[in-house]
Amino acid sequence: MSVLSHLDKLGSNLILSTNEKSSITTSISTLETRLGYYFNTIESSFVFGSYDRVTILPRSVDSNSDIDYMIIFNDGGDFKPQTLLSRLKRFVDTYYSTSEVFQSSPTMVLKLNHIKFELVPAYKSWGTIYIPAPSSDYQDWTSTNPSQMKTDLTNKNTNCNYKIKPLVRVLKYWNVLNGKVYTSYELEKYIVDKLYFFDTNLKDYFFSAVNGLPTYGLPDYKKRKVERLQENIKKVQENLNDEMPYTAESKLKEELPDL
Repeated sequence: MSVLSHLDKLGSNLILSTNEKSSITTSISTLETRLGYYFNTIESSFVFGSYDRVTILPRSVDSNSDIDYMIIFNDGGDFKPQTLLSRLKRFVDTYYSTSEVFQSSPTMVLKLNHIKFELVPAYKSWGTIYIPAPSSDYQDWTSTNPSQMKTDLTNKNTNCNYKIKPLVRVLKYWNVLNGKVYTSYELEKYIVDKLYFFDTNLKDYFFSAVNGLPTYGLPDYKKRKVERLQENIKKVQENLNDEMPYTAESKLKEELPDL
């Protein structure tokens, strides 16, 4: 094993198992069918977010992994977000009475045994999708493009030797182990927006991403976790330069242990 092979192994293993993905696919299909039965005001509904981008972590690694699911109501523009959230609450109470359900603005959360859904109410006007706005404490609407991150990630992954998706999963793994220093979206956005020069394998991309991790605005306890990671990865690089591959791998595993 080496630093590169350890990172490659993590990047490959931090994906949903066939059984986990099958269960989620069934739950998504059931949810879509039940929404169709219950509502006659839905224009469309679809999965988005990390599951759609194939950067979601297995629940064995992140117990809070969830599926983002958007429900676009054809009359949503006539109401405030809370009205649509209340609709979704009545829906999940009807079809998922034995499951845990609660509102976590701006979503309705549905916790099943094997996965958690974040149901996001929305409406569309002139081709633009609107969701509850954080700036209004989710009492009003803001425009969004739920497919933009997927497009950006796909393009970046293609242009960067198909190493960006495994990089996202590996850094999300570190993030979970450290109590989520960043939100999953913040971390993914940082990785996608970052410029990479002369990087060819996952080790190169990982070193570049870690060395540039932002700490501005983080509370001190989170900043210290990032700085510790950066210091340890600097030592990993020094070990490699000194032709000490086993020491380098051991130091890396302090931050990213075997699964």
